[in-house]
Amino acid sequence: MHSKEKDAAEPYLTAYRLPWASGIPIVPAPVRREWMSGTQLKYAGRCLPLLIGNQSGWWVLNTQSFSVRWNGGDSVADLDISYEGVPQDRLALSHFGHGILTFYLPYLFRTPPGWNLLVRGPANFFKDGASPLDAVVETDWAVATFAMNWKITRPDVEISFPAGDPIVMLVPQRRGDLELFQPGHALLENTQDAHDYQCWAQSREEFAQEMTRPGTQAAAEGWQRHYMRGTHPGTAQIFPGHQSRLHLRGFADAPVEKPVTRTESHGPSRSGDSREPPPSQE
Repeated sequence: MHSKEKDAAEPYLTAYRLPWASGIPIVPAPVRREWMSGTQLKYAGRCLPLLIGNQSGWWVLNTQSFSVRWNGGDSVADLDISYEGVPQDRLALSHFGHGILTFYLPYLFRTPPGWNLLVRGPANFFKDGASPLDAVVETDWAVATFAMNWKITRPDVEISFPAGDPIVMLVPQRRGDLELFQPGHALLENTQDAHDYQCWAQSREEFAQEMTRPGTQAAAEGWQRHYMRGTHPGTAQIFPGHQSRLHLRGFADAPVEKPVTRTESHGPSRSGDSREPPPSQE
């Protein structure tokens, strides 16, 4: 368990490397995506919600290129994995069948008490023929490791997983926060922001019309920047707390914890998604 001093400090996310494998990179998710840069006039790169979503977590990176081909069957053997060169730790395996590719992550992750880890696919980073499967793990207490799974969706097609590509996105979230929300419906007129919305909608319509007229300021600018700047139409006042970039910290060496005497022994989990691979996978 963690000390009171550590729990009282700022939230932490610690990856304890397992002895059977070498570490694999974990990095803050970058702001850019190649497909976004290739959109017409780079419109996708102007969408701040997309850019913030891109950065909202840490990427675990693939360390060795390989490809997979699924024949559509349900058995473990129906998914073929072909590495380029001699595989190192062989993190990618067919374990569950049904065209599911499993990545064994060589870490035991720890978060503060009351914090889970959303284990998901890389945000806005898609792969044709493969879909990541999201999961939520209680990483403040679980002593079992977990895996990341991708479902192959296109049989009889070779799908590449290049080295350096992200295979997982880690997003800490406080347990129970979602259940505190009270969703509800209401008419727009019932919110104090109704007038501001109408101003924004009118501004957007006028700007769109001006964009069609060559030589106008709107045509030259190409887009409005109210949300990007964190302002309402007609005012330069920036909303307090507005974010145009996230600045996640990189992983650094964590302090060594003192051994804890336990009254019972917990062996490695051998069930479900938390299986830990044997020391040797040759």
